[in-house]
Amino acid sequence: MPPATATQQIRVSIQGYAGAFHEAAAREHYRDREVVTVPGHTFADVIGQVESGESDVALMAIENTLAGSLMANYDLLHRSNVRITGEVYLRIRQNLMALPGVRIDELREVYSHPIALVQVREFFKAWPKIRLVESVDTALSALHVRESNDRTRGAVAHTLAARLYGLEILASGIETNKLNHTRFLVLERGRETQQDEGNKVSMSFSVSHEAGSLSRVLMVLDAYKINLTKIQSAPIVGRPWQYRFYVDFLLNGSITLTEALAGIRPITKELRIQGVYPAGEKP
Repeated sequence: MPPATATQQIRVSIQGYAGAFHEAAAREHYRDREVVTVPGHTFADVIGQVESGESDVALMAIENTLAGSLMANYDLLHRSNVRITGEVYLRIRQNLMALPGVRIDELREVYSHPIALVQVREFFKAWPKIRLVESVDTALSALHVRESNDRTRGAVAHTLAARLYGLEILASGIETNKLNHTRFLVLERGRETQQDEGNKVSMSFSVSHEAGSLSRVLMVLDAYKINLTKIQSAPIVGRPWQYRFYVDFLLNGSITLTEALAGIRPITKELRIQGVYPAGEKP
């Protein structure tokens, strides 16, 4: 039996590579654990890793305050044998980094993920000689700069990537919009939520293809004084003009989840609880 002071290890699947924002979110969520990241090239890879037991949990981005919802990930959630057991909100700060001793005016190419580059284009207007080059991942861009050993190349990534790959931050917080946050879901294998605890619930359902179907569901939830934090719709493949709704809400203590579900089950179809978990702390 390990000593009481030993830090428990947890294997966390992330989309991207060591030093990515997903890893930063994982370390933020598991502050009291030794995080061992299991990289996945795609979100489908990440889900597959936790389903197979290659990792203990997965961390997956689901929405961003600038880019909106990641609809492909909602579809992955619906099709996969996983459930939500937590959430993490991370403030996204973009940083320009390069080899130690390099000055910004020496750079000719800067690499990063396309979304990250969109967020920092305003900053680079002051440096017209620098060409922005798209890469598959922010952390991989930092690794590329380290391995190339090229003083004319830089990367835009999280500070974690700079520390990991021995790069020097030339400018921090260069994103144009400072209110950029991403919400990540913590996922575990299996769909059963009966043993999970928390004040936040994520569920999905469809409704009859007739006028007022969705409003009836929302009226029931409103009558129970349930605080909806998000509602998202997505087309159901193979059923034109029909939609699946993804809803997040907070339980207020005056009504149980069982009571809430009893109220809406008769007026919904394919109702599924995707997770019961503690609400994450927003920055």
